[in-house]
Amino acid sequence: MVEFLTHNMAPIMFATLVVFLLMGYPVAFSLAANGLLFAFIGIELGLFVPDFLQALPFRVFGVMGNETLLAIPFFTFMGLILERSGMAEDLLDTIGQLFGPIRGGLAYAVIFVGALLAATTGVVAASVISMGLISLPIMLRYGYDRRVATGVIAASGTLAQIIPPSLVLIVMADQLGRSVGDMYAGALLPGLVLTALYAGYIFLVTVIRPETAPALPPEARTIKGAALIGRVLFVLIPPLVLIGLVLGTIFIGVATPTEGGAMGAAGALILALLKRKLSLPLLVHALDSTAKLSTFVMFILIGARVFSLTFYGVEGDKWVQNLLTGLPGGATGFLIVVNILVFVLAFFLDFFELAFIIVPLLGPAAAALGIDLIWFGVVLAVNMQTSFMHPPFGFSLFYLRSVAPRRSYLDKITRQRIEGVTTGQIYWGAVPFVVIQCIMVGLVIAFPQLVTHYKGAASTVDPSQIKIEIPSSDFGAPGGGEGQGQGGGQNDFGVPPPPDFLPPAPK
Repeated sequence: MVEFLTHNMAPIMFATLVVFLLMGYPVAFSLAANGLLFAFIGIELGLFVPDFLQALPFRVFGVMGNETLLAIPFFTFMGLILERSGMAEDLLDTIGQLFGPIRGGLAYAVIFVGALLAATTGVVAASVISMGLISLPIMLRYGYDRRVATGVIAASGTLAQIIPPSLVLIVMADQLGRSVGDMYAGALLPGLVLTALYAGYIFLVTVIRPETAPALPPEARTIKGAALIGRVLFVLIPPLVLIGLVLGTIFIGVATPTEGGAMGAAGALILALLKRKLSLPLLVHALDSTAKLSTFVMFILIGARVFSLTFYGVEGDKWVQNLLTGLPGGATGFLIVVNILVFVLAFFLDFFELAFIIVPLLGPAAAALGIDLIWFGVVLAVNMQTSFMHPPFGFSLFYLRSVAPRRSYLDKITRQRIEGVTTGQIYWGAVPFVVIQCIMVGLVIAFPQLVTHYKGAASTVDPSQIKIEIPSSDFGAPGGGEGQGQGGGQNDFGVPPPPDFLPPAPK
């Protein structure tokens, strides 16, 4: 038994962590307890050097001193202020009127607003709950199929994970040791393509089964003509200006993600103040939710540091790297296996848990295979996006279930009784969008330039043609001409020594 533990400490440690998580223990405490438990076992077996534990305080202080992670509370606070100040409601109402005359118009409006909320809030829960409360009753009122309505709301809310300023991209960049600005720039185009794929799916649905997503009836189009255009501009300009201010300054390198998040938080407060929605209860709610999410992330990260310290101490990183780099097919085989692994784990773990547990183990193996880590991070981010949509544990589905009507109710406008939404309808509605997300993973792998454009124009200078010429010195050895003295006054590298520049003696 001891010999088996000695040769398989790393895989046993990882398998034990998975068991703890499946049993329902909190992630942060499972990570930390697992790390300490196997550290003591490793010390007893002579596989783990006790001196490693002396580095633990420095790793914890390193987490607390990580300025990159400050962007998480800033962007969370910005999103909550914007969501609570009624921006989502104004956007959905106005954009819904704009797209209302066409089949599937409300679904298109949800997708468009979902992408816009993703670029301003970066929080999946806020997007899904807002659109579920506002759009779902309207879609049910006018005859939308429940699977189409719930699926498009849940999927559009998850765009907040891949479209900057996504929180998961901040964590991904930190875990891979790459720039958050580069990760944002690389993820922007795939996020927009995924948004277009969602819209394309709704278009196919309206062509094949037009009764599942009808247009708004004339009596429901309360805003028309120039008034509609003016209201659309009035509603769209403030969030677009905020997006340009935050993401624009990050992309061009004027501000760091942390500074951009601080500007976004200040901008959200200004917008709420201008709309006369800023109040003490709103601030208390936003600050409370931000503190809870930030603490949640911090505890998971500290637990991950404890786990990784022991895991690296028993050479688990080498085990993972040898396991993954030795797969048949090289980089292609590695990507196939990794994406299948992440897709399966997404059934049970959310994106924070995947980012803190799996990504640090996969990053070194990807780097060893010569894979661009920004591109690799975006591939994983798109894949982990399915963790919000997987039945039966997808968090986006849970958020929608919490606000969707369970029983029949009397509609306030039409005064007709409308049946509730079942959990099965929510789950089945999510399946097509999970398939679309998997297709998006394939597109990013097949067309890496969707991400690698973040590098900009490549340098046209050929390094092999660069010549460095050092001008020869006329200074000879002290006390004689060139070539005099031992070695001609040259040092061990054949370069004459510099003359002694001494200040003049004081008179």
